[in-house]
Amino acid sequence: MFRDREDAARQLAAKLKGRPLHEPLVLAIPRGGVVTGAVLARELGAELDVVLSRKLRAPGYPELAIGAIAEDGQVYLNHQAEEFLDGLEDYLAEERRHQLAEIARRRELFRAARPPARIAGRSVIVTDDGIATGSTMIAALQAVKAQKPSELIVAVPVASPDRLEGVRRWCDDVVCLLAPKMFWAVGQFYADFTQVEDEEAVRLLREFAPAAGPQEAVEASPR
Repeated sequence: MFRDREDAARQLAAKLKGRPLHEPLVLAIPRGGVVTGAVLARELGAELDVVLSRKLRAPGYPELAIGAIAEDGQVYLNHQAEEFLDGLEDYLAEERRHQLAEIARRRELFRAARPPARIAGRSVIVTDDGIATGSTMIAALQAVKAQKPSELIVAVPVASPDRLEGVRRWCDDVVCLLAPKMFWAVGQFYADFTQVEDEEAVRLLREFAPAAGPQEAVEASPR
């Protein structure tokens, strides 16, 4: 049981400290993952940014993910999708459009706080506050892998053990503190699992935003 996301992230960071990392970059899945990611970045001396992916909801069961979509529009469908997708192409297309619209909203919000970080050639740690179905994590990993990091690591405090095995196929390594057999939801392992709002995620991204160079500073200054 973790006290909150920061407590979980500090314990997670302890497992990563001392590991050789090249220009480390922490990519957090918003919004809860940004709190986790901020602690990891602070503890590891890494840069912090976000990777945007959203779950695709099952028809009639909005809490159930049948897959996820990444910022680049790539769709990942999980093993549960088969029982829902027969004859539901129109539903999936609409759900895809809906989630891409939310990704676009978040992209505009978060990119006002910091520009996208360079991924190629770096040690990239993708994090969230936990993994339930693994769909959003796998969609995020697919998008990040296409940008050719030197290594791709998943770091989460807690995960469903069977879904964790699915995630391993998409990265170079997984660091996870808890993978209990009795898993129902990520929130069951946190004493405080208060929802993270946009404002907090933006504040954390601004805290870790790279300093503006001379030209950017001139452009940003009042006329």
